[in-house]
Amino acid sequence: MTVGRICSREVDLVDTDESVQVAAERMNSRNVGTLIVLDEEKHPIGMITDRDLALRIVGKARDPIETLVSEIMTRFPDNISEETPIEIALSKMRAGGFRRLPVVDEEGKLIGVLTLDDILELLSTEFTEIGRLIKKESPTSLAGY
Repeated sequence: MTVGRICSREVDLVDTDESVQVAAERMNSRNVGTLIVLDEEKHPIGMITDRDLALRIVGKARDPIETLVSEIMTRFPDNISEETPIEIALSKMRAGGFRRLPVVDEEGKLIGVLTLDDILELLSTEFTEIGRLIKKESPTSLAGY
């Protein structure tokens, strides 16, 4: 299965010239933990996360109203192609310590975001189905035959 099949296609955006306060309010109102910054061609050029807010604003006692997104965003975040197998994406996330990756099409344009939660939800579903299959085919379920 590829990343494009499970990534979130509704992505919340932010501009570099917006204040961190506005970004935090957007995260709160939309109940998301990340906002993506795009260039004019829709390529991801930055990302700001709830962790960035905690470490780079609160942890350093910076003023969120005066600080711009461009000052604290992660620039040119790693991204992943929508055609990438999920196993490769998970490996990339583990190696880089990422919980979220922008997902791009063949032109490098943003089409979604893959989160660790997306992968865990898929694995949970798969393990549940495997458990049902094992239970169905166990010797105790076949006792009536």
